[in-house]
Amino acid sequence: MKFPWSALLAPAILAFTLVAPVAAQGTGGTTCDGADLIDTLDPETQENLRREAAAMPHPEGLLWQATRGDTVIDIFGTYHFRHRLTDAHLDRLAPMIRDADKIYLEVSAEDQTAMQRAMAENPSLMFITEGPTLPDLLGEEDWQHYREEMQARMIPGFMAAKFKPLWAGMMLGIGPCEAQSGAFEAKGIDMLVGERAEEAGTPSRSLEDFEDLLTLLDSFPMDDQIEMIRMSLAWPGDMNDLSYTIRERYLSEEIALTLVFSRYVSEEFGGEAGAEGFAMVEDLLLEKRNQSWIERLDAQVTPGDHVLIAVGAGHLPGEVGILRLLEQAGYTVSRVPL
Repeated sequence: MKFPWSALLAPAILAFTLVAPVAAQGTGGTTCDGADLIDTLDPETQENLRREAAAMPHPEGLLWQATRGDTVIDIFGTYHFRHRLTDAHLDRLAPMIRDADKIYLEVSAEDQTAMQRAMAENPSLMFITEGPTLPDLLGEEDWQHYREEMQARMIPGFMAAKFKPLWAGMMLGIGPCEAQSGAFEAKGIDMLVGERAEEAGTPSRSLEDFEDLLTLLDSFPMDDQIEMIRMSLAWPGDMNDLSYTIRERYLSEEIALTLVFSRYVSEEFGGEAGAEGFAMVEDLLLEKRNQSWIERLDAQVTPGDHVLIAVGAGHLPGEVGILRLLEQAGYTVSRVPL
């Protein structure tokens, strides 16, 4: 079964659900403008999407607190790339970092370094090292289009040719303007929280083992990954507008609306197969990971702990979001002003 995922799915997953092993060194951030694609929908569709989002548990909000007895867990939903409010968000989290007994990221600062080292030592984790590469897998016309798009994102053709398709597809999901403005290099808040935690003497911990994450990403069938690239290339919209929409809706704390919009575009553009593809990615990259994270917290958080969790904002809302899962584990969850 082929899953022609919409071009929208990749930036939503990469921007606020999945930490990618990108070696961030710079401090710059995007200043890219664009059009909000949700605002361009007809009023009835917008209303339907807003109604669907509002029905999800905890649809809006980036900062939350969960309490159970004398255990306190502060939860912040991150956007993995740097943006204009990254420093302000970090300042808001500073006292929580200082006071926390335990600090959790999707992948800790130490493990992010280990992951980058593992990928440098074993290029096959991200690149095709045997057999046909993307020029062969895509065909001449799609390859030339893909190469041009990657070059617009400051990725040279020789490197673009060897990316595993899933990684290539996610990079295509970032608008050229944002990529040219340093999105792949600048430190996002996940990394900055890890650095502050180290400085505070409470090194961050991982909610998942990076080996498991890389294995999960490798589990997607190659044919489906190639189809994701083709659908990204065929999508008629402007990827700069898409990146702008996702970033600005995040900054407005409208997380469920962005996820609902992602599903809508997948279904509209990809039909039944697009809907199935979205459901598969949602299950593997969001819901199953959320459940695994809560199991790890349950095993490691002890009564009286003060904990900080900083994970992609897409993991917060929904019936299988981490906020609802914490409620099911006996915590009282409250939104905190950012």
